[in-house]
Amino acid sequence: MSNSPGPIRRWVLAARIRTLPAAVVPVVLGAVAARPINVSMTITAALVSLSLQIATNYANDYSDGVKGSDATRVGPFRLTASGLVAATSVRSMAMAWFGVAALLGSIIAFSTSWWLLVIGASAIAAGWLYTGGPHPYGYLGLGELFVMIYFGFVATVGTAYIQHQHIPSRAWWLGLAAGSMACTLLEANNLRDADQDRLVGKRTLAARLGRERGSWLYVACVVGVGLGAGFAVARGTILAALYLIPLRSYVFTPRRGRDLLGLLQQSALLQLAIGALLSVLVFLA
Repeated sequence: MSNSPGPIRRWVLAARIRTLPAAVVPVVLGAVAARPINVSMTITAALVSLSLQIATNYANDYSDGVKGSDATRVGPFRLTASGLVAATSVRSMAMAWFGVAALLGSIIAFSTSWWLLVIGASAIAAGWLYTGGPHPYGYLGLGELFVMIYFGFVATVGTAYIQHQHIPSRAWWLGLAAGSMACTLLEANNLRDADQDRLVGKRTLAARLGRERGSWLYVACVVGVGLGAGFAVARGTILAALYLIPLRSYVFTPRRGRDLLGLLQQSALLQLAIGALLSVLVFLA
């Protein structure tokens, strides 16, 4: 492969940088919801969340690759399916990042509450079982549910709790907003891959509904952003209007497959922008 990425770049590409806002935004929202901010705890929580996201991306790369789900790939570069890296190496990298998340999460738990160890262990299991194991829940149309739980409520409410061992009520609404934004990233992937996923038996909600009807899943995520932000802070709902950009340019269009590659980029940028604006509104409230 003359145009294949180099040894370092291939790992960076497979880490899927555009998905990382889903790890950072809920941590920031949780921290500002429970201000004054405990800086050391917040930074550690952000590193845990980022490690989990990267580990999950590598785990998905490995599991989809060995299952053959990525044989005909229209999305971002994958290590296992490309054949450039041994599947066992990709699996080891995923486990290494899960290990980093476990170590940092244990530091937080021992400083606050032991039950966070249980939640952390379940988050690692959820990251692996999304496409791994004999019955991956991502293949059963349950991806949105778990993304909402872990990159919405667990990350946001959990970060709020570790600030001062108290959970402010608005943290739950911010968790809904953060989880809904993370789900837009998932739908960006699933709408793009809907046709191919149906062929390989990967029954995501988008694959079950089809490209056209699946567009309404993205709308449901946008509604969740508006509801969560609106109940968390005055004028928060209007931030969801920014999603008109991808709705008009990608979601409600005839675009399919590779022509939807830009949807993930727009969704990731919007998550960063809305997360930042919402954090400012909450901080000033």
